[in-house]
Formats: sequence, structure tokens, C-alpha cells
Amino acid sequence: MARKERYLVGLDVGTSKVSAIVGEITDDGGLDIIGIGLADSRGIRRGVVVNLEAAVESIKKAIDEAELTAGVEIDSVHLGLSGAHVKAFNSRGVVAVAGKNREITREDVRRAIDAAKAVALPSGREILHVLPQDFVVDEQDGIGAPVGMTGTRLEVNVHVVTGSASSTQNIVACVNRAGVAVIETVLEQLAASEAVLTQDEKELGVAIVDIGGGTTDFAIFERGSLWHTGVVAVGGDHFTNDIAVGLRTPIPDAEKIKRRCGCALSAMVDEDETIEVASVGGRKPRVMARRILSEILQPRAEEIFHLLWDEIRRAGFEKSLNSGIVLTGGGAMLEGVAEIAEQIFDLPIRRGTPVGVGGLADHVNSPAFATAVGLVMYGHRNHVGEVTRSPVGAGAFGRVAGRLRTLFKEFF
Repeated sequence: MARKERYLVGLDVGTSKVSAIVGEITDDGGLDIIGIGLADSRGIRRGVVVNLEAAVESIKKAIDEAELTAGVEIDSVHLGLSGAHVKAFNSRGVVAVAGKNREITREDVRRAIDAAKAVALPSGREILHVLPQDFVVDEQDGIGAPVGMTGTRLEVNVHVVTGSASSTQNIVACVNRAGVAVIETVLEQLAASEAVLTQDEKELGVAIVDIGGGTTDFAIFERGSLWHTGVVAVGGDHFTNDIAVGLRTPIPDAEKIKRRCGCALSAMVDEDETIEVASVGGRKPRVMARRILSEILQPRAEEIFHLLWDEIRRAGFEKSLNSGIVLTGGGAMLEGVAEIAEQIFDLPIRRGTPVGVGGLADHVNSPAFATAVGLVMYGHRNHVGEVTRSPVGAGAFGRVAGRLRTLFKEFF
């Protein structure tokens, strides 16, 4: 394998942080994580660019950190897309089998998928993914791979993911202006599912819930395929704002308190535990009960999961989640979140961390990296494009460990 084909880069541009993950394809076909870059996100809100220059700077910083820790030069990425502008629906396409002996070919499958996605989209929207769910051959349904079978009529059910063309173009433009090309844009829930879901979970029925900074994105899998995606417009930043208002403390301090002391279930907090809270306007810090913090966080966590449950029921999948729910994203790291979810959904709940990768796997073993690692795994599985880099000086490797320690102290 040529050196330039060995590397894949996933870029997750979120509301609160930008993550760049560099993966190397090993000689035996596996995947090693060799570089990590993190930067505070600026100019992005709920998956949409609100300040282009600030967004470009954030992306540049994350890419530079990833280049330094990986020791390679990045010029192409797989980019994650999310936000309220992403909408999806299920569609069906039907074609007559054209080949001789009525044997279904790849061309017939392609025509059926083309027929399924030939729907009128509102102005300003574009198709991001067309994901086949199952096929029907002459009224025999539930077929996964129809190529080679015999029939006269081929139908396909697909999940079509669409996004705002301008929102997609803006975020791609930011990445381009940061000096890298975009090989492919990938729905973030789809990417995260690559890293954290097992095939058994996808077959039995599972929901992946990505609690990001600005939004909570979710996707529902059943019978091995994606059947529903959606977005709830509440995320981790709402927890931070609630703390800032409720405890009268600056936003940066509220974020630190959330990460260090936050617990979304007040019953898990001892009554005698205390925390120190910074005050605004130069006043002295105050000491207060940690349970007060939990009582601020718990209603917001309950709101997120109630909104999510309403969306799942509206889509008709409440009885399909036999494997339960997998939580990812930075918001899933908040203590007590899984316990609250278990109470509201009455289903098995677990936090999803990336599996199936080597190298710096211990450094990305967190729900916060599910999407970025998943983007690399998605690119690896689909063999899309190639990422061309040249090696950076060997001295870069000597600085990797120290740089990673600094990054993780800053962000986690």
C-alpha cells in the first residue's frame, strides 16, 4: 500500500469543540489512531457557521495539533455534519429487472436506489446520504443482498438524509480555507454508530444518542439498517448556561464546574458535599452544597430525554429499541446522565466509547470522540478517496506525549 493511501482523517466540527483524528491503516487491514487535535470551537452554533473567520481559525488549530501528534501533514478529511438543518425521510423505489434470465444485477440495484431518491426536495436542500434498508423481490421482502437472485420486479426501501445546501457549503468552505480538502461529508450519528455500536445491537434495534454542545442528535437502527434520524435542539451548552444563571457565575467557570463537579441526578450526591463557585464582578468565591448544582442540572437532563422520547414515539419506534440506547458525545460524560435516561426510557442504557481501533485507543476512549473516530472508521470501511500527506520531521514524535497531556488537561 502506498504511503499516501495509509492515512485517514476525521474532522468533527462541533458547537463546543473541534476534534481532528488521524488514523493509519495497518498492514493487516486494521486501523490505528496516531494523531489527535482539539480546539475550542468558535463561530459554529448548532452545526451552522455563524462566524466564518473564527470557525476557520478553530479548524486550523485542531488540524495543526493533529499534524503535530501524528507526525504527518494533513490535506484531506472526512467531515462530520449535524445540526437542526439536517432532515431525513424514508423512501421506496421500484424498477423492472432488465437483464436476461431476469437475474438481478448491480445495475438493477443502482436503478432502484436512483428511483427511490428521485423525490422533489424543497429549494435549497441537497441529499447527503441514500442508505438502503432492505429489498423486495417479487413481493418477497426483507432481502439484504438481491444481486444474483431471479425476479421481475425489484423494490428498495432507503433512508434519505438531506441538509441545507448553504449550511453544508459554508462549513465545507471553512475547512477548505483552513487548507484542507473534504473527501466526503458524513452524518455525525452515522459516523458515531461506526465506532460504538455492535452489529447485534443494530440487528435487534438500538438508538444512538449524541449529546453535543448545541444539539442532541439521534439515530435509530433496526434489522441492521438505519431507519430514523432526528435532532433535539437542546445540548450540553444549555447545562452550562443553567449553571451560570442559577449559581450567578461566569460562563467559563460554569463550564469548569459542570465538568469537575456536575451530576445530573441529585439522589447520587451526598448532602454534605460542597463546591467552590466563582462570583461575577470581582466578588469573593462562595462555597455551596453540590446538591444545589445537581438540582439545576437534573431538570435540563430530564427535558432532553423527554423531548427525545417524544420524537421516538412520534416516529413509531418506541417498541423497536430491544438493545436499548447508547449515549455518546461530550454531554454523555456528565455523571448521572445514564441513570436519568434509564429512569425515563425504562430501557438498557450505556455510554458508547470507540472500539475496534489500535494505536492511541486509550486516548480516544471517551464518548466525546465517538464521532471523530467514527468518521475515520467510516472512511476506512468505505475506502473513499485517499489522503495525501508527507511526513513531518522526526522531532514531532518526541513532542507527542507532552502535547497530548496538555490537550487533555485543557479539554477533559
